[in-house]
Amino acid sequence: MGIEGLSEADAANELMRLARAIAKHDRLYHAEDSPEISDAEYDALVRRNAELEAAFPHLIREDSPSRKVGHAIAASPLGKVAHEVRMMSLDNAFSPEEVAEWLARMRRFLNLPEGEPLAITAEDKIDGLSCSLRYENGVLVRAATRGDGQVGEDVTANVQFIADIPKDLRSSRAQSRDLFGEGVSTSLDANGAWDGPAIFEVRGEVYMEKQAFTALNAAQHEAGGKLFANPRNAAAGSLRQKDASVTAKRPLRFWAHGWGAASEVPGATQTEVVERLKAWGFPVSPLFARVVGGTEEVVARFDAIGKARPSLPYDIDGVVYKLDRLDWQERLGFVAKAPRWALAHKFPAERAETIVEAIDIQVGRTGKLTPVGRLAPVLVGGVTVTNVTLHNRDEIARLGLRVGDRVVIQRAGDVIPQVVENLTREEARPAFPFPDHCPECGSEAVAEEGEVDVRCTGGLICPAQRTQRLEHFVSRKALDIEGLGEKTIAQFFALGWLESPADIFRLRARRSAILELEGWQEKSVDNLIAAIEAKRAPDAARLLFALGIRHVGEVTARDLMKNFHELPVLRELAERAHAGDAEAAAELTAIDGIGPSVVEALGDFFHEPHNVAVWEDLLGEVTPPRYEVQTVASRVAGKTVVFTGKLETMSRDEAKAQAERLGAKAAGSVSAKTDLLIAGPGAGSKLKKAAELGIEVVDEAGWAAIVAEAG
Repeated sequence: MGIEGLSEADAANELMRLARAIAKHDRLYHAEDSPEISDAEYDALVRRNAELEAAFPHLIREDSPSRKVGHAIAASPLGKVAHEVRMMSLDNAFSPEEVAEWLARMRRFLNLPEGEPLAITAEDKIDGLSCSLRYENGVLVRAATRGDGQVGEDVTANVQFIADIPKDLRSSRAQSRDLFGEGVSTSLDANGAWDGPAIFEVRGEVYMEKQAFTALNAAQHEAGGKLFANPRNAAAGSLRQKDASVTAKRPLRFWAHGWGAASEVPGATQTEVVERLKAWGFPVSPLFARVVGGTEEVVARFDAIGKARPSLPYDIDGVVYKLDRLDWQERLGFVAKAPRWALAHKFPAERAETIVEAIDIQVGRTGKLTPVGRLAPVLVGGVTVTNVTLHNRDEIARLGLRVGDRVVIQRAGDVIPQVVENLTREEARPAFPFPDHCPECGSEAVAEEGEVDVRCTGGLICPAQRTQRLEHFVSRKALDIEGLGEKTIAQFFALGWLESPADIFRLRARRSAILELEGWQEKSVDNLIAAIEAKRAPDAARLLFALGIRHVGEVTARDLMKNFHELPVLRELAERAHAGDAEAAAELTAIDGIGPSVVEALGDFFHEPHNVAVWEDLLGEVTPPRYEVQTVASRVAGKTVVFTGKLETMSRDEAKAQAERLGAKAAGSVSAKTDLLIAGPGAGSKLKKAAELGIEVVDEAGWAAIVAEAG
């Protein structure tokens, strides 16, 4: 279904489905190294999610895939490592037009003249496992996988067996000169001591070449061992071994493409730092190049790499572009999970034909009935596909889909699968009977007026909704209670011990009963109870997100709490807005990014007596402290600022980012609660209203002075 003509309700429902599906496939890919779908199919889901979020920004969910990187690491014998600098993901493009828009966005953000050339680096995007290598005074001290971007797995012992990774940069100097010539600048002083950065994290990809992958699978088959689906999975499985001697036997490679934490960065451009990485002995992409110009020049490099793709000894799925100047990278900064200054341009999707063998209905935590097509296994882009999400009842009708139909499957961007076409829709067979009752609890399933999604009306009596809401409540981005996973929640729910979030905090009274259950030891029970008790004073924004209120995602929850600080204050405003108080609604929507849908969802939540009962029961067990955000001290901290007119030295996005860093709230409209108006040329009604209200007004230079004062 296209974006045009899509209702807000349809968009919200589809975003919910996408968040669920992408989270599942992230877990299978990043945490378990066992994807069910191809890269193209996965990227199709991510792309659809991005399209919907761009068209309906006020519907962006707290669990949106656009705010996540990778997946929380699963229970593992390897230790956990917190990344000092988060390992980000990349936004994707699939056409020259999207590349052109990315270049234009950067120009707008940096406020560059249209004719000023941009220097962009381009390199092939290898399909490997992201790894961060920390060097202190030139010596490798730690290696970690990406994990969820914030916490990864410690693979220091394992990377010792990857020949491409230097263990001591001080001793790789001779090799560097041999490889790159006597003119290469090193980081040794006149006495031969390390003179490079005291701390430098090299980031890159661990991968396996195609020929080595084929040989490994042949050896695995002969030994009766596990066969790997593709080189990326083989590399990931080989690196993430508890026994490093297993890794030592696997033909792993590495190349560097960036960096994380650094006491200093050895260069002013991406190109200069990559050259320094080469000088230190790290392999980098042999196709790395600096391109100066616009869309035509950048896409020409993409086409050249695409032509070379079949002859490369390793798998690639696209080309990565990065803005070359590091000072501009710093200004551009990041969105929720990706840098604004980098982009992955993906190769086109692959397609295949197969048969729909069954259509199952899954019930989500909000009650949505999502149809899933079970397919005759088909190989698409090197990955066997057996399942495809069919979105909703209308999508099945649009495709005319029935069990037994032959369909065309596409893996867009090489990851998540989608049905592109039904090849046998004209054959005479009964239509698929979409259920009108919930398959989990038997309650009536209906689509509300204006909505396309069918939902179970059972609410908290529906086991699918109850258990999945509890899983969300304890998930990493919510309260993050370790040890209370899907299986444990299902077990305790079946015993009648968990029916609402507050019941989690009453589990300590069931310690003896839990110990009597099969598989539970005293240590594991005590660890679980300790993890729960540690959340008695939870972060207020996380708690708000954990409640699963529709449209209140992770970022929205933080935005709300940054402005209102206390949960009771937010509830009082939401109830007033629901009762028709225009002033309360205006106070909520004055927050940048908070729209009427969020206000309505909050009001609806607190209007339902059973929700209020859950809320009050929960707050009887936990006491979240006042929510405060650490910011730079400034004279606008805690104040509300509004930008109007044309900004000449920065973009509006950059100005808002500056305001947030200074502890100010950037609002979209002027009101009696506005403290400062920054007015550029062309300021109109907002400037007039500010004058009427006696609000302080400064120009762009005045704002720059405020920013400079804060340092």
